[in-house]
Amino acid sequence: MRRVLVVDDEENIRVVLRTLLKKHGYQVEAADSAESGLELLERFDPDFVLADVRMNGMTGLELCAELKARSSLATVILMSAYGSLDLAIEAMKAGAYDYISKPFKQDEVLLALTKAEERESLRRENRALKEAMRKEQTFHGILGKSEAIAKVFSTIAKVADYKTTILIQGESGTGKELVARALHLGSSRKDKPFVPVNCGAIPETLLESELFGHTKGAFTDAHAEKKGLFSEADKGTLFLDEIGELPLSLQVKLLRVLQEGRIRPLGATRDQAVDVRVIAATVRDLGREVEANRFREDLYYRLNVLQIVVPPLRDRRDDIMLLVEHFIERNNRRLGTKIRDVDQRARRLMLDYGWPGNVRELENTIERAVVLAEGDVITTADLPERMREPADPVAASLANGELSIKKTARFMEENLIRRALEKTRGNRTAAAKLLEISHRALLYKIKDYGIQ
Repeated sequence: MRRVLVVDDEENIRVVLRTLLKKHGYQVEAADSAESGLELLERFDPDFVLADVRMNGMTGLELCAELKARSSLATVILMSAYGSLDLAIEAMKAGAYDYISKPFKQDEVLLALTKAEERESLRRENRALKEAMRKEQTFHGILGKSEAIAKVFSTIAKVADYKTTILIQGESGTGKELVARALHLGSSRKDKPFVPVNCGAIPETLLESELFGHTKGAFTDAHAEKKGLFSEADKGTLFLDEIGELPLSLQVKLLRVLQEGRIRPLGATRDQAVDVRVIAATVRDLGREVEANRFREDLYYRLNVLQIVVPPLRDRRDDIMLLVEHFIERNNRRLGTKIRDVDQRARRLMLDYGWPGNVRELENTIERAVVLAEGDVITTADLPERMREPADPVAASLANGELSIKKTARFMEENLIRRALEKTRGNRTAAAKLLEISHRALLYKIKDYGIQ
């Protein structure tokens, strides 16, 4: 049964509403004050709250605001004998769905509840639809619907269950570890350990011990035997992030493990067999590292059996707002905020920005915006200054991965014309002299570029 909580300090109103609503199939509880209504809230868990605006103690508007602060899903309808347009507007701002003037007709109350039920039904359908779409657009924890990321999903699905070593390449912040986890989750090893290690974050002197383990007394401070990460990942997956940072001395030992499937802990006299699927990732161009003699050629070819290139966010424009919604929801849950949307201008800035830090930069930007937002909508004021300042069109074009000389030259030409016109305060003859072109050519270009 649909549950209604009636909150009114007039007993006759409570009696009338209780009788009317029970007659029409509602389950009803009544409270003589907002404070009593809040006490009933947890136990009764109403779908709808019918509350008077003016009551002793907490008002109906304050009750409405408190329900909103508690993230109550109940739809609030306020009632008042002192009805006015200003009060109705104030009620909506407080979070009420509808407003009824007293004295009311019974049909008015029933109509308001029917409308509220229809709205709730639409909201539930919308949430279910969004959740279904989110599931369709999520692949083992990676969110995206763009063609660029769909190709990555397709490759992961094809190669996930093979033990073959995979090299993941991509810019910093693109989500290389998420791709590695997706490969693990899509394989028959998904119930076994996934062990990530950042080769650039561990000092060189400790890295061998971390990877392969050591025996007691193998070196100073080795007071006990220690399992290495290869042993920890036995039967599972070892993810070697920033593989380009691996010292040459350890590259030889890693190559041996990949070829023979055996490790030798520091201080040990015998090898140990391990069954580990190795996935490596790097932001570096390992081919160039090989040419510079900073990375072993034989290890490079052993790692690069299959390669997955994770696209930068600027090549995934269709995914930006999808990721924004995901990060807003996650931060709302984590921080207790109530952000529900991004305004149109902020959306445009996000879609036009080059995102040099990729998904990681977007995630941090949304967390910052969620914390700084004054209301429940993110605006341009909540975004970092680097995004709000007008970017140099040529720099923006290059940041967005534009490689066309023709297009970049056009951006540069338009930018120079605008600067010349600003400097000469719109004097086109003087601007033509600064630009070293004819006045007629300038007029043609002003028209062509749509410069006002």
